[in-house]
Amino acid sequence: MTSLYVDRRGTTLKADGEALVFYENDSRVGTVPLAPLSRVFLRGDVTLSSSLLGKLGERGIGVVVLSGRKGEPTMLLGRPHNDAARRVAQYRLSLDADFCLRFSRAVVEAKLRAQRTIIEERRDEDLRWRYPLTVCLRRLDAFIAQVDAQGSPASLRGLEGAAAAAYFGGLAELLPERLHFSGRNRRPPRDPFNAVLSLGYTLLHSEAVIALYGAGLDPFVGFYHALDFGRESLACDIVEPLRPEVDRFCVALFRREALRPEDFSHADGACLLGKAGRARFYGEWENLAERLRKGLAESITDVSGTIGAVATSRRSAADGGAEEEFDGAEQP
Repeated sequence: MTSLYVDRRGTTLKADGEALVFYENDSRVGTVPLAPLSRVFLRGDVTLSSSLLGKLGERGIGVVVLSGRKGEPTMLLGRPHNDAARRVAQYRLSLDADFCLRFSRAVVEAKLRAQRTIIEERRDEDLRWRYPLTVCLRRLDAFIAQVDAQGSPASLRGLEGAAAAAYFGGLAELLPERLHFSGRNRRPPRDPFNAVLSLGYTLLHSEAVIALYGAGLDPFVGFYHALDFGRESLACDIVEPLRPEVDRFCVALFRREALRPEDFSHADGACLLGKAGRARFYGEWENLAERLRKGLAESITDVSGTIGAVATSRRSAADGGAEEEFDGAEQP
């Protein structure tokens, strides 16, 4: 399965049998078969026919519209999974404080270990980085050792934030100085590396929302990230351990100069990736996207299995309790 990225002003997309057809100025300029598609990402002034939207929905192909200069995502989804009982069990578990804490610890530890792996890989590449990255590794190890001692998701978020500061400080050692990267910033991103991180995280998050929706889970009800209006909290949960994969990808883009500072512009305090840079980014991204989808699918299978097992256990316990109560009522 693959993704289609359309980032060309004035393009119209229509359905023709089992193909997606591109038109510019009323002239047919290309086709793409629908069969291998899993996602369609649109940016700019792109028009879709209603028949095409219907076909995409029937096949479970998610459509992500990245609108405005900042590429804010809007998702158009197909029919959800038919098992509503799975969502009911998810809602109940989201109110179980003990379960949420165990889940949150697992998420944070997985993310920190993934960050540690990236720093360790890079430390051994060049002696110039050995000292600062060794210091970074020691700090990450200390944070990892504290995960199980945290007594709430809130304290885990504090620990995760402190670890992120150390981790991004390590990544800053690896990037060209002319990127002016000194740490994570967003809304808006103010330097090229942060701009590309934000784009990568947005695409990853969109993949997670679509996958969760298709698996019969509610993307808005998480276990680590609390309920927040308009936020897909469960999607935020499951992408955390995969974010370092995006970080590794973005570091590589700049280190081999697939992207350069000249590919970016600044407006209203935001750093923006230009069209030519986006084309190169999307071309590189698809190779990573396949691995990310596999990782998301594995995580969602684990979450679905856990939700199903807990729901079955509680249902069995409730049924047993009801039988005992009924048997007791029958005794003289």
